[in-house]
Amino acid sequence: MASQSQQLVEQAGAIPFRKRKGKLEFCLITSARKKKWGFPKGMIDPGETYLETALKESHEEAGLHGEIIGDPVGSYEYSKWGLELNVTVVLMQVSSVDDEWDEQHIRRRCWVSESKARNLIDRTELRALLGDAVERISALDD
Repeated sequence: MASQSQQLVEQAGAIPFRKRKGKLEFCLITSARKKKWGFPKGMIDPGETYLETALKESHEEAGLHGEIIGDPVGSYEYSKWGLELNVTVVLMQVSSVDDEWDEQHIRRRCWVSESKARNLIDRTELRALLGDAVERISALDD
């Protein structure tokens, strides 16, 4: 948690999903250095909305194109670079995937099932948001 004197730095991220052959898949990314799997996210630049940031980061970090579905799935906080960061997370339905993308030299991406995603993601808050995302996607199909 951020102390009174330390302000939260806002980030936005997406939980990218698609359906292939009737099966739900999620796109995870990792950095070449850290080897921790998660979803695309980044700082909200001045003049940008969290929706624009989520789409931009998904494109830069994973070569994904698509649309944001509904309101944010949720948010979580973490510390990095001596800062307290607050990430607003949205659901992104992926319509196309680039073969080459901006950060492919420093990131890997993979498409996995929900259960495999839960096993690969180490951040508890992200696993909880993934569960919320799956419920929301199921409701879309009803």
